[in-house]
Amino acid sequence: MQDIGGIRAVVKNIQKVRELEAAYKKGTRVFSIVDGGKDYINYPKTSGYRGIHLIFKCKNGFSIELQVRTHIQHAWATAVETMGTFLNNSLKSSEGPEEWLEFFALASSAFAILENTPRIPGHENLSDQQTFEKVLQVEKQLDVLNKLSGFRVVARHISNDKGKGKYHLITLDLDSMRANIQSYEAKYINVANIEYSRKEAEVNSGKNLQVVLVSSESIIALKKAYPSYFLDAELFFKQIATIRKRLEKRKTTPK
Repeated sequence: MQDIGGIRAVVKNIQKVRELEAAYKKGTRVFSIVDGGKDYINYPKTSGYRGIHLIFKCKNGFSIELQVRTHIQHAWATAVETMGTFLNNSLKSSEGPEEWLEFFALASSAFAILENTPRIPGHENLSDQQTFEKVLQVEKQLDVLNKLSGFRVVARHISNDKGKGKYHLITLDLDSMRANIQSYEAKYINVANIEYSRKEAEVNSGKNLQVVLVSSESIIALKKAYPSYFLDAELFFKQIATIRKRLEKRKTTPK
């Protein structure tokens, strides 16, 4: 798309999303709303993405896309972007390991239940309890929260690293939650790949490690996309904790 800019607004809850949406739809003498917007809250994507997209036309011919999300929806998107960076897959574009795509779709459906909005296509026949159970089950299998916690620490270290490494081989020990980072200049990418393969062999032998090879550019791009929430998975963690509490309450409440 040409001649288009983008703005993202993150607000407290669904009510605030709708209030902001209504206010902008009124338009002004400076801009007017045009066709092409999407309501990904009432009609969420199969990936789990939720939010409102509105497109405005300014008097000078320039177009602006406004994305409006709740804090919970933004926490989900941040977690997807973070994990995608470290898995070296575009999870937000539905590219990557199927188990991770399914986890984030389930998590989004569970968050939709918390926000009382439609869940993700394909999950309509799951009860609230089944949705909560499945997302917690897959979270445990993939060890999602531990990995996100470790990656947050690692990425902050890389973002402040004054070295000149272009590629970073990260070995995250999930038992001790300690990370080792080896940085390589671009000309030593073959060495980095060999060392990465060696570490992968350790994982395959049963060691509880997470090994990733990322570029500095991918970290910088992530920081630019989420400047005020850079790898801050705390709110995502809180939603998972809320799901766990609600599930426990459902199981202990007499029918």
